[in-house]
Amino acid sequence: KVIGYVMFGTNNVKESTTFYDSFFDKLGIIKVEIEKDYVGYAIKKQPENVIFYITKPYNNKKASFGNGTMVAFQAISNNVVDDCHSIALSYGAKNEGSPGLREGYGSTYYSYFRDLDNNKVCIYSKE
Repeated sequence: KVIGYVMFGTNNVKESTTFYDSFFDKLGIIKVEIEKDYVGYAIKKQPENVIFYITKPYNNKKASFGNGTMVAFQAISNNVVDDCHSIALSYGAKNEGSPGLREGYGSTYYSYFRDLDNNKVCIYSKE
C-alpha cells in the first residue's frame, strides 16, 4: 500500500459531509470519524482504515482546490458510476465530464465532477 489517505479541504464541513454521504454508500464507503473540523471515511469492509478526509484547513485559511489535483474512486459497475455522477450533480456538483468511455482508455468507464469546494472527483469502473 503506497497511499495512506487523501484529504480535501472544505469551507463547510456540514455541507461537504452531506454531499459525500449522498453517493459514498454506492461505492461501499462509510463515515467513520466525525469531528467539528473534519470527517473521515473508510471502506465498509475496513472501517478502521480511513482513506478519505474532508477537513477545514489546519492553517485556518480558506480552503481551495489544486489545479491538476483529483481523487478517483472505483465503482463496482458502470451503473454505479452513472448513479454517483447523477447524485453528485443533484447535490450541487459541477459536471466536468459525463459518464462514459474515453478514447484511448479501453473499457474503463469514467465520470468527473467538481464538489462543493471545487475539488475534482472521478468515479470510474473497469466493468
